[in-house]
Amino acid sequence: MKINTSRKAGFTLVEIMIVVAIIGLLAAIAIPNFVRARQTSQTNACINNLRQIDGAIQQFALENNIAPNGAWTEAEIAPYLGRGTPTDYASASVVCPAAGAYDAAGTVDVAPTCSVGAPHELP
Repeated sequence: MKINTSRKAGFTLVEIMIVVAIIGLLAAIAIPNFVRARQTSQTNACINNLRQIDGAIQQFALENNIAPNGAWTEAEIAPYLGRGTPTDYASASVVCPAAGAYDAAGTVDVAPTCSVGAPHELP
């Protein structure tokens, strides 16, 4: 009597199911962390943009002798944002990373804010 000792190479259904379960578990852990990290980076970028806008407002006010309650517009602070060329300040606007909008005008003594979700403010 001949004994059949040949065995086909491959994975069993149980082994494949275990691998799929492990990949699903890792994805369930990683995806929320990725979303949270993306939101945190957008918030930090927004706060840094607000800091840059506030610096441009303060520099504009100092150079033009504007009172603390004096008004400013986006066109007036555009040269102080450091974007674009001196002849074309159309590209000087700062873009919100979460597709929100920054204030386009205000007074010198009020810090700029962002309108995305919970409004971001300078610390």
